[in-house]
Amino acid sequence: MGCCNRRCGLIAGAVLGALLAILGGILFPVGDIIIQGTVEKEVILEPGTTAYENWSAAGTKVYRQFWFFDVTNPQEVIQHGAKPVVKEKGPYTYITRYLAKENITFNPNDTVSFLLPQGAIFEPSMSVGPEEDIISSLNLAVAGAYSLIPEPIHTLLETMIKSSNSSLFQSRTVRELLWGYTDPLLKETVGLFAPYNDTFDGTYNVFTGKDDISKVGTIDSWRGAGSLKFWNDRYCDMINGTDASSFPPFVEKKKPLFFFSSDICRSVSASYEKTVDLKGIEVYRYTLLPSTLASPLDNPDNKCFCKNMKTTKNCTLAGVLDLSSCQAGRPIFISLAHFLHGSKSLQEDVVGISPNEEHHQTFLNIEPTTGFTLSFAKRIQVNMMYGPSNVITVLKQVKDYTIFPVAWMNETAELDDETADLFKKELISRIQMLETIRHVLLGTGVAIFVLCLIAYCVVKRRHDKSKHVA
Repeated sequence: MGCCNRRCGLIAGAVLGALLAILGGILFPVGDIIIQGTVEKEVILEPGTTAYENWSAAGTKVYRQFWFFDVTNPQEVIQHGAKPVVKEKGPYTYITRYLAKENITFNPNDTVSFLLPQGAIFEPSMSVGPEEDIISSLNLAVAGAYSLIPEPIHTLLETMIKSSNSSLFQSRTVRELLWGYTDPLLKETVGLFAPYNDTFDGTYNVFTGKDDISKVGTIDSWRGAGSLKFWNDRYCDMINGTDASSFPPFVEKKKPLFFFSSDICRSVSASYEKTVDLKGIEVYRYTLLPSTLASPLDNPDNKCFCKNMKTTKNCTLAGVLDLSSCQAGRPIFISLAHFLHGSKSLQEDVVGISPNEEHHQTFLNIEPTTGFTLSFAKRIQVNMMYGPSNVITVLKQVKDYTIFPVAWMNETAELDDETADLFKKELISRIQMLETIRHVLLGTGVAIFVLCLIAYCVVKRRHDKSKHVA
């Protein structure tokens, strides 16, 4: 009777173990469904969701740090055609994107439109000096006029340069170079980012994700159009992806992420590089590929971005993007910092350029479950071009076209410790708890089932043996 009770108990234990294992197994797909449903609910852009509260407000502080290329031999360049020798000076740091989105309007086609106000506040504690620091740099007006005025009327430009007492290089404060000054040559405001304060980027129109979560944050239109008007080409004028502040949830490593940047007037893609730990949160790091600004010889897709055969050496130059078509004609060339991934000639034409992957690459750190960008570093460089002239005195000794680096910018943001703790508590810890529960149930259930089954077999064998002996 005792033997029978033991066997019945072991059978019951095995059944219990099997039930626990089945429950743990069921929790794997069910748990994924629960997680997916919760995440999809919270990443939709509508009032009351976690995504909307962070998206609509100013949120995490965004900083723009500027490094200028201070020219140490301006007279040698002008008088003898020497290569410019530059020394990096910075950072000069500003708080930007501190203003909440404006004119948020929900539309019936699952989109929401908004304006992004722009402003910059100087942050002395994160800067090497005040905004009044003097930088010896390329004369923006002279370089700009040289590019825009045809060679046959360079005589007119020469007269203008002499009458305004201008030269190829000038000394200006950090504030003037960035945000504008009245130029004696052009008699108007000139600056790398003028005008900026009290201006707006947009209007943006993006999908809320309510009808289709795979499109959440994806840009439907910018400035009222579904494509750009800068490149006169269907491919280059496409607006792809989001604005990079977030992406659709459940990010997959194998798929590139697409985003549009109004700073460079085009869409780009980023590819998975590695998984990193950000304040206890596992994130995927995505970086721009070298092919992003490659010459059309190496990346034929970039052919439509090549507009000037002369300055791009018949479209063989890699690493720069001519933005004149989207900068009201201003001859601005954008590159990665220190001409990273650019042609050797760009790095050799100016002494003092030293690209470094770690310090100069652009990256995004994405939390894969939600698709939220938890930190990023957008590093781009503003350049202008000057070249030889038989008429303009300050350019007579210049031997070839030079794309000159004026300044490079590191725009960064990272979630603070409080937000990181909240993120881990509300999402990561719950996912980990569910993961633990289903593994414990499955593991415990299998262990109980196997042990009870083995014990049952042992008891039964002993019982059968004792009966045979009797």
